[in-house]
Amino acid sequence: MQTQIETRGITLAQARQQASTVFLAKVFNWMAIGLAITGVVAYFVAASGMARTLISSPIFFILVLAELGLVFFLSARIERIQPTTATGLFVGYSALNGVTLSLIFLAYTHTSIAATFVVTAGMFAAMAVYGMVTKRDLSGLGSFMFMGLIGIILATLVNLFLRSPMIDFVVSYLGVVIFVGLTAFDTQKLRDMGLSAPTDDPTALRRGTILGALKLYLDFINLFIMLLRLVGDRR
Repeated sequence: MQTQIETRGITLAQARQQASTVFLAKVFNWMAIGLAITGVVAYFVAASGMARTLISSPIFFILVLAELGLVFFLSARIERIQPTTATGLFVGYSALNGVTLSLIFLAYTHTSIAATFVVTAGMFAAMAVYGMVTKRDLSGLGSFMFMGLIGIILATLVNLFLRSPMIDFVVSYLGVVIFVGLTAFDTQKLRDMGLSAPTDDPTALRRGTILGALKLYLDFINLFIMLLRLVGDRR
């Protein structure tokens, strides 16, 4: 009897681990789709000349506000909207972010953008793997990094008026550290979510997949921007 119970426990643990692996794979797939959409849209908006028009137009700030609105809406309402709607909003956000990020092609060389993307991908992958395999609870790290995130947001707002290169450098440097830490923390949270996710509820799984993809997408994009500000070659 004891052996049967232990066997069932092992089988259940294996099933949960497999479900978590499948869940994370779907999250990373959607994150990759979002990044691909952003990259393609950003390149074509820049190549078409629309980016130069946006930089001097109030439409740019409207687009930024629309992005923020989509992020908050998705995060707050993910449990109440249909999975197809959540997916469409995520895809729309990725495209919209590509429009606003097209401005980096005006500020940095194509070579430095590509090189920074590769470095970002390497750092992100390393921290994502760490978040998946570590047995250390990263909740404390996540809370600390979130407080740091609030700090760099406030510093960035202040620097809009001060325009201090030193503050900009410090914010970018700390931003790299913060988003590296958040990548590991978010990945671990998603791993645990996959372990406890109801496998018999595909609707809940799809919602969780999209929300997870959004979190990791934001970690990647922000890490990329912070690194680009530090090491990118300006035109």
